[in-house]
Amino acid sequence: MASLNLFSFFALLFLCHGALHLQASHHHVYSRLQDGVSAVGSSSSSSKGQPYRTGYHFQPPKNWINDLSGPMIYKGIYHLFYQYNPKGAVWGNIVWAHSTSTDLINWTPQGYGIYPSHPSDINGTWSGSTTFLQDGTPAILYTGINPKNQQVQNLAVPKNRSDPYLKDWVKNLKNPLMAPTPQNRINASSFRDPTTAWMGRDKIWRVIIGSKVDRKGMAVLYTSKDFVNWVRADHPLHSTDGTGMWECPDFFPVLVGGYKNGLDTSKLGPKVKHVLKVKHVLKVSLDDTKHDHYTIGKYDPFVDVYTPDHDGLADQDLGMRYDYGKYYASKTFFDWGKNRRILLGWVNESSTEDDDVAKGWAGVHTIPRKIWLDKSGKQLVQWPIEEVEKLREKGVKKPCQELKPGSVHEVTGVTAEQADVEISFGKLDLSKAEKLDPSWTDPQALCTRKGASVRGALGPFGLLVLGSKCMQEYTAVFFRVFQGHDGKPVVLMCSDQSKSSRNDENDKASYGTFVDVNPALENLSLRTLIDHSIVESFGAHGKSVITARVYPLLAIDGAAHLYAFNNGTQSVKASRLSAWSMKKARIG
Repeated sequence: MASLNLFSFFALLFLCHGALHLQASHHHVYSRLQDGVSAVGSSSSSSKGQPYRTGYHFQPPKNWINDLSGPMIYKGIYHLFYQYNPKGAVWGNIVWAHSTSTDLINWTPQGYGIYPSHPSDINGTWSGSTTFLQDGTPAILYTGINPKNQQVQNLAVPKNRSDPYLKDWVKNLKNPLMAPTPQNRINASSFRDPTTAWMGRDKIWRVIIGSKVDRKGMAVLYTSKDFVNWVRADHPLHSTDGTGMWECPDFFPVLVGGYKNGLDTSKLGPKVKHVLKVKHVLKVSLDDTKHDHYTIGKYDPFVDVYTPDHDGLADQDLGMRYDYGKYYASKTFFDWGKNRRILLGWVNESSTEDDDVAKGWAGVHTIPRKIWLDKSGKQLVQWPIEEVEKLREKGVKKPCQELKPGSVHEVTGVTAEQADVEISFGKLDLSKAEKLDPSWTDPQALCTRKGASVRGALGPFGLLVLGSKCMQEYTAVFFRVFQGHDGKPVVLMCSDQSKSSRNDENDKASYGTFVDVNPALENLSLRTLIDHSIVESFGAHGKSVITARVYPLLAIDGAAHLYAFNNGTQSVKASRLSAWSMKKARIG
C-alpha cells in the first residue's frame, strides 16, 4: 500500500472537490412498460462504451432482468431462471430466461424456459420455485396472470427428463392449480411467488405463496397429495400485521450449532440423523420497502405453524435482512452436489429509467452466496461461494500496517474496477470510543449522518473503492465503533455512496447496519467484491452484507483506484490486506 502522507483524509476530500452533499432518496424502476425494442437495447453484448457492465456478476447482454426463479442443480448442471423482458430495458413482457452452469459463475444461455402460452399465464409468467418430486423430476410452480389479470399458480415439468440442460418444459393441462375464488378468500392481485414445496412425514406436500389481506402480510399455505390437486389450508403458515404484501417468500431448514452444511427443504423435525437440531428460516420480500427480511424460528410440522424467535417483520427498520443495501427478490436452493444452501439475489439499478433505456439493459445478480445459521443461533451468515475465487489473478498481499489518523493508503498492483479485496483490522482499544446516543437506533440514518468524511474516534476506517485519482468520486465501505450505554461496543458498518458519482441524478443513498462483533476480542474483517458498477461488501466474515450500485464518471475504464483509509482520530491496525484482480466470467 502506498501511503498518501501529503494530505490528511479530510484535506484530500475537501481540497479536491469541496463539501459532501448526501442524498437519501430511492429510485425504483417499475412504472413504465416498454413495448418495442429500442435501438440501444438491440445492441450487442460488447462492453465497449459500457463502463457499468459487470465482468463477473451475472447479467444478460441486454434488456431488463429481475427476480431469480426456480434455481436448482440437476444431473450436475446448475440452472438459473430469471425474470426477463425480451423487448426492452424496463419491466414488462416477462418471460423466464434460462442459463446453465457447472460452477455458478460461468453461464451459458439456453432458450426461454417458461413464457406466456396458456390462458392461465397469457398475461405474464412471474416468479416461482423448483421442487424435486419423489421420482427425481424437477417440478416448477410459478405465478401466471390469466385473462382477468388474476394471479394464479401453475405447474410445469421437463419435456425430457434425460436432458441435463432441461431445454423444454411442458405445462400441466389442469393449470391453474391454485386460483382465487370467493371461497378461499384470496386477494387476486396479491397472490404470487410460490416457494419450493416440502413433504411432511404424512407424505403430503406443502407450499407457501405470498399474499396479503389489507395490511397483513402472509404466507398462504396449500397442501397436496399428488402435487397437482392443491387445497388451501385453514390458516397461513405465518402472518404479520402492518407489513403489506409478502413477495418471493422462502422457507427452509438450517442446522443449529454453526454447522455450514445445508439441508433439503423436506428435512423436518427437531433432529436430523438423530444428532443435529434444526431451525427454520422464513424470508419475505416486502413490496412496500423493496427489502428482503428474514426471521429464524421453529416450525411445527404437525399443525403447520411457524413461530419466529423474534418477529422482526413487525419492526421493519430493526428486523434482520439478508443485505442492507440494494438487494431484493432473493431465492435459495439446496445444492446437494456440495451439501450447501445457496442464496441468489437481484440488484436493481440506481440510475434513472432514461439512463437504463439508453444503455439498453437494467439489473444484475449478486455473486451466489453460501448461507448458514450462525453459531449463536440468532442470525444467518453469508459468504461468496468458493468458486468465485477461481477468477482471482494478479494478487497483492500487504503486511500488517498502522493506519494513522486521517491517513489514506492506495492499494496498487490490482485492477481496481474489477477486484476482490479482503482487509482485517486488529483488536481495538475501546476506551476512547465515541458514546452512542440512545436515539441512534437506525443504522442507515446513522451512516447518512456520519459518512466517510465525518471524523470520529474509532472510525470511519475501511476501504474507498472505485475512487478517482483525486477522489472527486469514491464509494466508501467502512466501520465506525461506538461505546453503547451499557459499556459494550457497538459496531456500525456503512456503505456510503454520497460521492460515488458526479452524476446527481442517480440514487446515491448511504446504507448501514449494526454488526454483531466485539472488536476488542476479535479482528474486524471486511471483504468487498468490486465489479464496475456493483460493490458487494461482507462484514465480520459475513455476519452483515451491504450491496451498492454506483456509476462513477471518472473512475472507469482503468482510471479507478482502490484505497484503505482511516478517518478517525485514533490509529487502527490493518493486520492483513489481500487484493486480487478478477478475471472476466462468461455471463452473457
